Amino acid sequence: MKKIYIVAFVMIAVAIGMLMNAADDMSSYSSFEMARETGNKVKIAGQFSKDKEVHYDPEVDPNYFTFYIMDTEGEQRKVVLHGAKPQDFEMSEQIVVTGRMKGEDFIASDLLMKCPSKYKDEEVYIKSTKGT
Repeated sequence: MKKIYIVAFVMIAVAIGMLMNAADDMSSYSSFEMARETGNKVKIAGQFSKDKEVHYDPEVDPNYFTFYIMDTEGEQRKVVLHGAKPQDFEMSEQIVVTGRMKGEDFIASDLLMKCPSKYKDEEVYIKSTKGT
């Protein structure tokens, strides 16, 4: 067998592996109820619950951060992130957490914050001038 065929086969196998890994990240948003039922790794989009407790003490454990979010179906759950608290966390409009349910808590492996745009006032101004 020629070396070019071996290299091509290896490259195709690597590409298939990369596509399968990327397909795992392209899942749609779920809810806490679905996460509890399936037990699989899911993505949940929700609103930060400002009225609930937020715990982060970097002197005790800098990789332990807990907070509450409300999913799109209105269910509130405690989220545990084994990582540092993101800067400007409280200002986020929407939070997307990736992880699994463990008991009554959602153990997040990844967190994405959707913060308000610092150009929001400018966008409103531009839109209002186009309408006139």
